[in-house]
Amino acid sequence: MEFLVLQEQDRTEHVATEKELAEASKNSWIRIPLFDYTPSECLRFVLRGAQPHRSSEWADTPARSLEDQLAEIAQEITLRGGAAERKRLDEIEAARQMRIRREAAMEEARIQYAEAYRFRHFETLEAAWRHATGLAGYVSAVRTRVDAMPPRPDQDRRRNVDRLSGSPRGAPRCSEHAAPAEPTISGPFSDTGALPAPDTTRTGDLS
Repeated sequence: MEFLVLQEQDRTEHVATEKELAEASKNSWIRIPLFDYTPSECLRFVLRGAQPHRSSEWADTPARSLEDQLAEIAQEITLRGGAAERKRLDEIEAARQMRIRREAAMEEARIQYAEAYRFRHFETLEAAWRHATGLAGYVSAVRTRVDAMPPRPDQDRRRNVDRLSGSPRGAPRCSEHAAPAEPTISGPFSDTGALPAPDTTRTGDLS
């Protein structure tokens, strides 16, 4: 709060002097004052700041001096001080409540982030599980198909399938891992797969 003490002034009608009249007659811009002001013995007390309750100014009057009003001034200062203190405490409590709400919101955000992270992690695991399950089913189907094929002395299809099932990479492609399709062999190649021996019994011009 701000305290301001002012000294009152008495106002009386101004009586122009001969010098002022002479200068005013010579110069049109000169104005003779209408009143004279002199300090008086009366004081004025002004209280500024905080929340007003009863009054903000007190002054000496013919009926009551300023000294007689000091109790009212002190009471006004007390009321304003109490209101200012309550306002300060309310602001502190409001700041504390805001801090509590902010911390609660941050904790809720952390919980939601953790739940979202776990959900994404479970989705990743589920996708990997589906991929592994599909790959196992594919390898099992390939093994069943290979076991049903007739044996070939120059190929070990079962070993290739077992090697495929232990591969840590993604789903295999048939062109890379599956056994190639057997060619259709007929005629003289159907038994041994070798060319027939030339016929040496025939003679003469081959043309």
